[in-house]
Amino acid sequence: MSKTTTALLAALFTMSGHAADGPARNAYFGDTHIHTVYSMDAFMAGGVRTTPDHAYNYAKGEAIPHPDGTMLRITGAPLDFLMVSDHAAYLGANEALLDPTSPTYGHPEADRLSSASNALADVIAALFALGDENHELVGPAVIAHAWAKSIEAAERHNDPGTFTTFIGYEYTPTPGNRHLHRNVVFRGSAPEIPFSSRDSGDPEDLWTWLDGLREEGIEALAIPHNMNQSDGLAFMETTWKGIPIDAAWAEKRMRNEPIAEISQQKGTSETHPSLSPNDEWADFQIVQYYLNRRENTNPISVFKGGYWRGALLTGLEMQERGGFNPYQLGAIGASDSHVSAAPIEEDNHFSGNPNTPFSRGSAYLNHADPDASWEGFWTPRQATHGTGGLAGVWADANTREALYDAMRRRETFATSGPRIRVRLFGGFALPDGISEASDWVEQAYAHGVPMGGMLPDAGEGAPSFLAWAARDSHEGWLQRLQIVKGWVEDGEARERVYDVACSDGGSPDPATHRCPDNGARVNLADCSITRDKGAVELATVWRDSAFDAGQQAFYYARVLENPSCRWSTWDALRLGIPPNPDLPATQQERAWSSPIWYDPGA
Repeated sequence: MSKTTTALLAALFTMSGHAADGPARNAYFGDTHIHTVYSMDAFMAGGVRTTPDHAYNYAKGEAIPHPDGTMLRITGAPLDFLMVSDHAAYLGANEALLDPTSPTYGHPEADRLSSASNALADVIAALFALGDENHELVGPAVIAHAWAKSIEAAERHNDPGTFTTFIGYEYTPTPGNRHLHRNVVFRGSAPEIPFSSRDSGDPEDLWTWLDGLREEGIEALAIPHNMNQSDGLAFMETTWKGIPIDAAWAEKRMRNEPIAEISQQKGTSETHPSLSPNDEWADFQIVQYYLNRRENTNPISVFKGGYWRGALLTGLEMQERGGFNPYQLGAIGASDSHVSAAPIEEDNHFSGNPNTPFSRGSAYLNHADPDASWEGFWTPRQATHGTGGLAGVWADANTREALYDAMRRRETFATSGPRIRVRLFGGFALPDGISEASDWVEQAYAHGVPMGGMLPDAGEGAPSFLAWAARDSHEGWLQRLQIVKGWVEDGEARERVYDVACSDGGSPDPATHRCPDNGARVNLADCSITRDKGAVELATVWRDSAFDAGQQAFYYARVLENPSCRWSTWDALRLGIPPNPDLPATQQERAWSSPIWYDPGA
């Protein structure tokens, strides 16, 4: 890009990490997946007593308590928006026992739910042992009371233009211990009680409920997450009733689920190395365990149905065969934190309770012994977890309505934690020299489509894509900007990763489509990084020379930072021990845009 464009971008974005007002939409960062005392698992398994008010205060930059008594605070800029998404199933049932205003405060059977030392499984068993789904301790009155307090907190903290809060919750069906969870986001008003997995474990019934609310003037959407722990159920070619997907079902899903959460604490759901063997960066924050380990004896066979890129490819195949696509999903990130605060910073990591390096797997039990080693140490599964991701939204304003509308049109992106900004436009008529124009964003909207959009009918030649990314001024420098293409050829879905812009003056190799190594390194002795390598901004116009106007296709951008220390290495460094050899010592933080699709039959 030209110096003029760089100057324009510098003017549009402040150094604090918050987007300044601009004419062509701004990037806002937030989290749509935070749990508080109203979530049963946070209350019982983690001893959490912090409320939605604490969660909003943390997002705004204030310190809040962890269950272990330490104080948590974001060291970087505050977030622009937040949604508390407590589990609708048994919402607030435990917290109600501590609340004198609740309908069950002082209930004679309260001791069955009140002990924070009880195992979560025992608590759930106790709830089912009550024998009545509408028992006073877990019935509609309790749910409605907690839901009303959650809504009141969201309204209290909502400050349009400065800090946005969404009313929302998590819907949590878990068939066979596999995740089909969704976060439900309301554009404005909300119903008196949420639809939960106790109402139905079939997400299609959630969509029916959302359709019904829409007819009443209540607008909402659902965001699937933890697809990587669905054991393949997230993105199948049949419904959850086992019926082949048809056009009506696909339309119903897309009407209610336009985006998916692909980065969060419990792993990244972009893709898996077994699905993308030619993608050298496919192993980022892969959680190496499965929720239904007893029945899932061949996990590799279900990866395709558990990862976002696999779903995008399956959607192309279904479009090719049947003329409909249930998986035109944009991208978003979140944290899924259960302590009312998101650990989005690698060097400021915290976990649930217990919040120790040993419980996280970044220290061996006797790490204080200078002669100790990792030999014989069992690495807990939490060690494969990442820090929380972030949601990025290109919106007209920092308000519920503007942010929600951006989610609806899929003009969203995901990051692994840093406030990396990424944009992608595509079209057959992007002007020559657009990347050098001072009004390149306005021109891109005028002559192309942004991320989340559909390319128009094929023009002459191949489509061009204007890809742009800017670093988080508090984090690392950018190493490479990529475009991931998926397409259907001879009835088979295929994929390829193209490096399209390189840092430090490099150019992608025309044969391998890879940037040269820019020489950025990490010193594991102190986690310092190379400070004279990498880019503040990467941008290019890339033309798909392999484009075939008769093939279904999608394109999305991915941008990678230079390598930096993983949170587990920061833990080890502070303890004066070597990093856990079973975990990656370094990683490359990144961001992903939502795709742009091409359908020759559109």
